[in-house]
Amino acid sequence: MNQQASIVRTGRKFDQVLEGARKVFLADGFEGASVDDIARTAGVSKATLYNYFPDKRLLFMEVARSECARQADAPMNLTGVCCSPRAFLTAAGRYILSVSLSEFGIRMFRICVAESDRFPDLGRQFYESGPMQVRSKIRHYLEGAVAKGELAIEDFDLAADQFADLCRVDLVPRLLFNIDVSFTEAERQRVITGAVETFLARYGVPG
Repeated sequence: MNQQASIVRTGRKFDQVLEGARKVFLADGFEGASVDDIARTAGVSKATLYNYFPDKRLLFMEVARSECARQADAPMNLTGVCCSPRAFLTAAGRYILSVSLSEFGIRMFRICVAESDRFPDLGRQFYESGPMQVRSKIRHYLEGAVAKGELAIEDFDLAADQFADLCRVDLVPRLLFNIDVSFTEAERQRVITGAVETFLARYGVPG
């Protein structure tokens, strides 16, 4: 397969090929995915697959690009959450933990780590399409809360990152290392409540 070849994004089976490749790559990663498996999963011949994607690397990057675009199209929705820092952080925490524990979030994280040498831009694209957008929304709220005298923060980017990491403790590592495969609502709420309480203990303003 010629690495210099370009992607042909036309034809009725393009999306079919891409969806088949998505399933195989997310399950097996780049190295473990075979062209035969991708063609079979997509329900097309290898000749058809090669017609759209003459290079396996191009196909992988197109899948990664489309997945990052999918993540960017579903940003953290905090519409109507304009009340107290506790309410905002609780809503943001639920979103962060939900995405971090999702099949997409876990598989893309593993792929970004596993393929960082082969595809050095992949991690950056994934970060910019999701985590960076969430960080920006949290930072924007924190700036407003500080202006209102509700929080005391000097480094907004650090504070936003600290909160996001607090939301990923315990459950995300347990899922990444296959210690557990699912978590109850009570387990999720325990992490979110702990993250909010810890954050407010550090940056809250005594009432």
